[in-house]
This record gives sequence, C-alpha cells and structure tokens, in this order.
Amino acid sequence: MTATCPASAPISAADTRLSMRTCLGFGVGTVGVSVMLNAVTAYFPALMTTVLGKSPEIAGYLLMVSKLYDVFADILVGTMSDRTRSRWGRRRPFLLFGAVVSAGSFLMIFAPPVMSDTMVTLYMLVALILYSTGYSLFNVPYMAMPSEMTESKYERSRLLSFRTVFVSIGQLIAIAGTAGIISWGGGGARGYMVMGFVMALVIVSAMTASFFGTANAPELEPKPHAPHMDGSQFRLILLNRPFMLLVGAKVFQFLSFASAATTSLLFMLNVLKVGYAGQIKFAIASNVTVALSMPVWLWLERRTGKRNAYLIGVACMCAVSLSWLTADASITDAGLVARAIFAGFGSGGMILLSISMLGDTLAYDRDMTGRHREGLLSSVIAVIEKTAFAFGVGLVGVYLGYAHYMPTKNGQLITQPASAITSLYVAFAVLPVVLYACNAVFMTLYPLGGRSDVVRRPEIDPGQEQA
Repeated sequence: MTATCPASAPISAADTRLSMRTCLGFGVGTVGVSVMLNAVTAYFPALMTTVLGKSPEIAGYLLMVSKLYDVFADILVGTMSDRTRSRWGRRRPFLLFGAVVSAGSFLMIFAPPVMSDTMVTLYMLVALILYSTGYSLFNVPYMAMPSEMTESKYERSRLLSFRTVFVSIGQLIAIAGTAGIISWGGGGARGYMVMGFVMALVIVSAMTASFFGTANAPELEPKPHAPHMDGSQFRLILLNRPFMLLVGAKVFQFLSFASAATTSLLFMLNVLKVGYAGQIKFAIASNVTVALSMPVWLWLERRTGKRNAYLIGVACMCAVSLSWLTADASITDAGLVARAIFAGFGSGGMILLSISMLGDTLAYDRDMTGRHREGLLSSVIAVIEKTAFAFGVGLVGVYLGYAHYMPTKNGQLITQPASAITSLYVAFAVLPVVLYACNAVFMTLYPLGGRSDVVRRPEIDPGQEQA
C-alpha cells in the first residue's frame, strides 16, 4: 500500500528518513534520463554531420523543433499526472509507459534505415518528436516526486544526492560508454547502430527499475479537482517568487549546458585532437568526481545554504570553461583529467542543488496555495529547461554553420577552417561563462537557499485560491 503524507504538515527530518531502497529506486531512473539527454545532445549532431552528411544547422534545427514540441507535451503530461488516480499512484504509471517510448525512439534515432537525403531529415524529425514524448512521459512526473516524498529540505537533498550519483553514472554511460561502442563499431553508421541498441536496453532497464523501486515511496493524494494551466494558475505561479527566480536561473543554466554539450565532442575531435578516447577519459574523470563529491555538497549545503553552495559550483564551472582557451592539440592527459575533475565537482553541485531547490519551491507552493499541483509546476520548469536548451542547441548549430564548419560522412575527420575552430572555442569556452554569470545573478536573489528560509507569504486573492 502506498504511504501518504499531508501537504504541509511539520515533519521532522528523523520522521521523514527515506529508506535506502526508496532512495536507490528513485535515483536509478535518472540513468535512463541521462543517457537520453546526453547521448542525443552529444552524438546526434556528430551522427548528422560526420555520418549522414547533413549540416550542423539541420541538426540544430531538428533538435530545436523537437524540444519546442515539448512545451505542449510537458504541460499535458504534468497536468495528467496531477489528476491521475491508480493503484500505482499519480506519477508511477507514467514512468512505466515513458520507459517503453523512450527506448524505442532512442533506437530509431541511432539506427536509421537507409534512405534518401530528404527522407533522412523527415525521419529524424519524427524520431525526435517520439523521443521528446517519451522523455516527457517519464521525466515530468519523476521531477515532481521528490517534493512529495518528504517535507524535510535536508532529506530532500539526501534523496536527490542519490539521483545525482546516478546522473553521473548515466552521463558516464552516455558519453564514455557510447564513445567506446561507436569507436569499436568503426565510428560510422554501424557503430552508431550498435550503440543505439545497447543504450535503448539501458534506458528501458533503468526507467523500469525506478517504477518498481518507488513502489513504497510516500506520495500525496490527488485533489478532487486538479488544476490545469489557465490564467488564474499562471497568476499564482507568478506569485511564487522563489519558483520564478529559479526559472530565470534555469534559463541561463541550460543555455550554458546546451552550448558546452553540443560542441563538446566536436571540440575534442577538431580542436584537441584527442578523438573518442579523449572523450572517454574526460567523461570517466568528470562523472566519477560528480558521484564522489555528493557528501561534500551536502556538507556545504548545511554549512552555507543551498544558494551559496550552488554559487560555488558556478564559480568552478566558470574557471573550467575559461581554462579551455589555453588548450589545443598539445594538451596532455593530465591537463584533460584535471579539467574534468573540476568540471565534475562544479556540475555535481549545480545539478544536485538546482533540483533540490525545485523541490523546495514546489513545497512552498503547496503552503502558499494549499493545492497539489507539483506535476503542473514540474512541467513548467521542464518546458523552460528544454526551451532554453533547444534555443541554445539551435543557435550553436547556426553559429557553427555561419563559421563554415564542414560536415563529413562515414565518421571522416578533416582539417576545419580557422573560423570553425574559433567558433568551437567561443561556443565551448567563452559563451558558457557569460551565461553562468547571468545564472548567478538570479540565484543571488533566490530566497529559499539560505540556512534560514524565512520568506513572506504573498497575499492571494480568495478567488484565485478557489479558481
């Protein structure tokens, strides 16, 4: 039987201590999410430009269109999960269905049939829309669950530290594992096809394991009339100041992530000349650091508050990004690994604390409105993240095309023009720092991130509460 808890009852940290099974069961699902997000972000542009002979603009536009479609998919899934009643709870049925759609669409992307150049573009658009649907089905309800599983902000961070460890495992698989499989397969269409089969199996296994692993996780009962997005709901969201500031920070966080992630492999191949082997080394060092850094970030959170700890992570990421300006084909393994360690430490803190702060804003929303609309708000944040990421990916693709980046087929690498190399430095090293700085501005104003979270509850018109 599924445990329930009231929306805003004062529960002590000891009372809300979640079992190891629940923490592991929740966390493992993000392996599938990480593989989907990181493998497609890093390898879809490479597949299109080095195997299928398409320009980076086409790859960028396809990713952008599919993620903009998520605006509708995320809101629909979030609202549906708020309203769902089943013996499996509100959120968990979506985890299971999302696992199947996610794995199937991932395989479609990386194992396309032989077809004409025109049909390849249309096929990839359909595959990416299915991919976005599967991602929404799983990830939006999944993001809403932590705020319901405990009322303790510290226990919420503990739960999400497990998730972040699994994020690092997923990223390691998505970057290093995929690179190894693609390289083993010859770096061409066969390598990508084999990778697609293997990673589809990883995705469905991890997401299904999360469905079963959260069977006894605490959750909230749905309200008789769950909200849907309309004018009154939008006004209530605007009154949630912590949530809106987190939205602003997320926009720039994901723009920076998009710029770096989209150009990471191309930077490794064309600038550093370290090939897929270098990508593997970087991924292993950075993601092992993410996992090992979790106790440090949990300590920093209690010591300085979530907001200040997050800003430490931002500072680390800025330092690493700027360090790439001094890197070229003469880079040593030590230089590559050192940057990976600092990047892993900084990104680990940003990932953990930003998702933990989201859970805090959802709990604050329950206290402010008395409504259980975690799925709706999670869908809003997912839309913001994906829209920012989509524009980042699309703009980077256009920028690379404008800089005369030369696409190839069958995994062939050529000497890129100087303008293309410069554009890779800008997109991978300079632009992320500017975006991180904008992210930090929003985060300094975030009111729930200190050691003492005293925030004045806004006055809400009774008509809005009853809307």
